[in-house]
Amino acid sequence: MEQLLRDFFLFLSKNKTFTKLARKYGLRFGAGRFVAGESLDLAVKKIKELNSKGLAVTIDYLGEFVDNEEEANYMADNSIEAIKAIGREKLNAQLSLKMTSMGLDISDDVVMRNMRRILDAAKDNNVFVTIDMEDYSRCQKTIDIFKELRKDYDNVGTVIQAYLYRTVDDIQDLNQFHPNLRLVKGAYKESPEVAFPEKKDVDDNFKKIIKMHLLNGNYTAIASHDEAMIEYTKQLEKEHNISRDQFEFQMLYGIRSERHEELAKEGYTFRVYVPYGTDWYGYFMRRLAERPANVAFVLKGVFGK
Repeated sequence: MEQLLRDFFLFLSKNKTFTKLARKYGLRFGAGRFVAGESLDLAVKKIKELNSKGLAVTIDYLGEFVDNEEEANYMADNSIEAIKAIGREKLNAQLSLKMTSMGLDISDDVVMRNMRRILDAAKDNNVFVTIDMEDYSRCQKTIDIFKELRKDYDNVGTVIQAYLYRTVDDIQDLNQFHPNLRLVKGAYKESPEVAFPEKKDVDDNFKKIIKMHLLNGNYTAIASHDEAMIEYTKQLEKEHNISRDQFEFQMLYGIRSERHEELAKEGYTFRVYVPYGTDWYGYFMRRLAERPANVAFVLKGVFGK
């Protein structure tokens, strides 16, 4: 049943009609649990609240199905505004973005121009930018663009997904850049030809790349709600005398919030992934797919008033 629900919500996440309806009708139906708000002002307010609790943040202006240059430029402009707000308000925050929202599916010229605009603004405001990884069809292109940008910018990182067979090779290949990487299990529906279909294999691979990247001496963000991965990282820290300055834990806004503060109080850097914007639908559906138990929270939010 859980796998059926996961597949169902992943299917819904790609529905363009529902995406447009969600933009029109706003943050209803429980999405406010996982999205900080529709405006940058609301997101800044939430960041300040989280910072006051000792939590770092990465902020993401949500966007799905960007298929023209004008919209890609608009998305990039919003990311730049977020960067400026981080600098202006002196927030403990970074920026995350999807390159499809910057023009990845339109042309190399569009996405590279927008990415360079964003990274220049980020450099001016001392803000780090993480390029989110998307589905397998865009994986290689994302990594290629990251490599190209990394030649000119040291304030950019990307994401590696443990459920892909290619992941260990990607970790080894990217080591030449000493990259700051966010390591995740992966949230898209992929073919068993390219991704591990069994959870145990994904978990084993996740542990493998956490260890590889840490022992390579590179900064590592362990982005997982799985307590087993958190404890495994703590074990590596002790066994290999790894400095806490070399890694951080990350979780999504609205999920296991109490644990966020617990880990921060234990002395670990903890970063909350905080999305905002009107284009929240696809992100929301993927959160329900990752953990169908979240549906209960949504139903409570809709009908429990």
